[in-house]
Amino acid sequence: MNIKPLGDRILVKMKESETKTASGIIIPQTAQEKTQTGVVVAVGTDADVIKVKVGDEIMYDKYAGTQVKIDGAEHLIVKMSDILAVIE
Repeated sequence: MNIKPLGDRILVKMKESETKTASGIIIPQTAQEKTQTGVVVAVGTDADVIKVKVGDEIMYDKYAGTQVKIDGAEHLIVKMSDILAVIE
């Protein structure tokens, strides 16, 4: 499936959260924090507003966007204003 965001929206592939701590303790899925980082997969059509590019690793607002499942992987469509930082 191919999705192209419109306007100032960005398609982000969410990173999976760790299921084990460094010491080997397994964290149940209900206790895990919601993932807040991901990789930009596609950008919208508003080039004046969008400041990230495909392949950038970003940090986004905790409750931002709309979750979609594409080819079995969790993705998020967020507005540019919901992106907090680019991780370098």
